Amino acid sequence: FDDRKTGNCWLQQGKNGRCQVLYMPGMSREECCRSGRLGTSWTEEDVPNSTLFRWMIFNGGAPNCIPCKETCDNVDCGPGKKCKMNRRSKPRCVCAPDCSNITWKGPVCGSDGKTYRDECALLKSKCKGHPDLEVQYQGKCKKTCRDVMCPGSSTCVVDQTNNAYCVTCNRICPEVTSPDQYLCGNDGIVYASACHLRRATCLLGRSIGVAYEGKCIKAKSCDDIQCSVGKKCLWDSKMGRGRCAVCMETCPESRSEEAVCASDNTTYPSECAMKQAACSLGVLLEIKHSGSCNCKRNKNEMKRENKQQQQKKLYLIKNPQNQWKSMNTM
Repeated sequence: FDDRKTGNCWLQQGKNGRCQVLYMPGMSREECCRSGRLGTSWTEEDVPNSTLFRWMIFNGGAPNCIPCKETCDNVDCGPGKKCKMNRRSKPRCVCAPDCSNITWKGPVCGSDGKTYRDECALLKSKCKGHPDLEVQYQGKCKKTCRDVMCPGSSTCVVDQTNNAYCVTCNRICPEVTSPDQYLCGNDGIVYASACHLRRATCLLGRSIGVAYEGKCIKAKSCDDIQCSVGKKCLWDSKMGRGRCAVCMETCPESRSEEAVCASDNTTYPSECAMKQAACSLGVLLEIKHSGSCNCKRNKNEMKRENKQQQQKKLYLIKNPQNQWKSMNTM
C-alpha cells in the first residue's frame, strides 16, 4: 500500500473484521497509524459520505479493513495494561496492573462496598471499567465500624444500609443564607444544611439521614408531616416521630440478596423486601442483623473472624511503615 494515499481512519476493527467508529476521512495510512494506538485501522477506498454512512449503519462497518498494528511491537496500552496476542492472533490490550508493591495480601474492601480477594483483584476491576474504584480499608467489607482501620485522617461511618465506609470529614460548612436549607435529621435534630448533617454524620461515625426537609416539628402522626414528591412518611413508634422515605414498587431479582431480620422481628428475603413491607404498613422498619431472625451467628465463625483481626493487627504492628504503602501507589 502507498502510505501517502488518502483514505479513511477508524478507531477500531470489529470482530466481523470491518472498520468501525470513523475517526477522520481523507487521511493517509501513515498519518492514521502514527499514534500507535491499538485498534486504529485504515481503509484505502475514497468513497462519498453516503457510502460511509451506509457501511456504518447497515453493514456493520467498512470492508477491506487494514489494522495499523498486526503485532504487539511498539504498542502502548497505557498504565496498568499490556499487549497480548489473542486466539485470533490479533494484538489486544488487557488489564495487567503492577501488583509488585502491594504488601497486604489479604482481602480488601472497595469504595463500591464490595469485598475483593486482594488489592490486585481490585486493581483489575478498576482497569476494566471502574476508574473511580479505590481501596477503602483492609479486610472484608463490614457491617460495623468495629475493627475497621481507615487510612490517614479518614473516619469510619456506617451508612443507612448498614455498610461501613471510610470517609474524610469536612469540618467547615458555608454559612447558611436561606431557611430553605434546613433539614430535620432522623435523630430529631435540626441541621442548618446538608453539609452540617454530613459533618455530624462523619463525626458520629454512623448515618443520621434526613427525616424530611425543613425544621423538625412535634408531629403526633404521619398526618402532620408533609413529604416531598415521590416519598412517603413512615412512623417510628419507638421514638415517636416520622420520616420520609422513597418507596420502591418492585424489588430487583437477585439471588445474591441476603435475608435480613428486621426491627419487627420478622425475617424478610432482602433489605428491599423489608422496605416494601415498611411502605405498605406505613411504619419504620430497620435491619437488626443479616440472616434469619431465628438464626444466631455460629460461634466458630465469630472466633475465626476475631483470629483474622488479631493477625491483621499483628501485621500492622510489625510493618507500620507499610500499612498504607499499597494505597499510596494507586
